[in-house]
Amino acid sequence: MAKNANEDALEEGADDAAPADAPKGQGKKKLVLIGAAVLVVLGLGGGGYVFLFGGKPDDAAKEVAVKKPVGFIEVREMTVNLAPESAQDRARLLRFKVSLEVKDPKVIPDIQPLLPRVEDSLQVYVRELRASDLDGSVGLYRMREELLRRVNYAVYPAKIDAVLFKDFVVQ
Repeated sequence: MAKNANEDALEEGADDAAPADAPKGQGKKKLVLIGAAVLVVLGLGGGGYVFLFGGKPDDAAKEVAVKKPVGFIEVREMTVNLAPESAQDRARLLRFKVSLEVKDPKVIPDIQPLLPRVEDSLQVYVRELRASDLDGSVGLYRMREELLRRVNYAVYPAKIDAVLFKDFVVQ
């Protein structure tokens, strides 16, 4: 049965129209996904740039120029018996030397007369420590923080900003 040309054209047009719509719809989805991916990448890149290079160079220069010189107070070297771990333990010694850091060097003459009180507070605390309390960086950090607290209490109303270890030996 022979078909005429119009019927053939309609059937071919119908066949061509259906597959043509499917790729166009998928093409739009792909385009939207690619566009979203490009926006995400640009956003992350811009955020990274702002994070790394967002600070103004003038601000950093002003901060450096504003910083005042710090002052240091030397505390004499001390040798202290540590508390024994058990009754059978032999005596352990700790030899240490610290410096006290202050933000304002003008405060140093106010603190100098109080150094005997500072040394006493350091020795009283350290004598109660065991050698195991000083193991690792965590032990030293805890000791530094406790010494800072005690020294600030001893020199009040002046303020010490940091306790710096210059020498630290457990024997």
